[in-house]
Amino acid sequence: MRKIFVEVYAHFSKEGEITPISFVWLDGKTYEIDKIIEKRPAASLKAGGQGIRYKILVRSKMLYLFCDENRWFVELG
Repeated sequence: MRKIFVEVYAHFSKEGEITPISFVWLDGKTYEIDKIIEKRPAASLKAGGQGIRYKILVRSKMLYLFCDENRWFVELG
């Protein structure tokens, strides 16, 4: 498993909730997040690190997007 650090565009509510909207991949292409399936505190046991884990759907593919101390990464294996 690898951590791929990405730039994330997110919505910040007045209540302090962070909702990721899209992310920029290594090739510079922006991918919209079609759906957030789950959001919870979790460790990335396979790639290392912990924080908030978003189980997301992007173009019919399920991915894990983590926010770990204000750094965002996608877990790839």
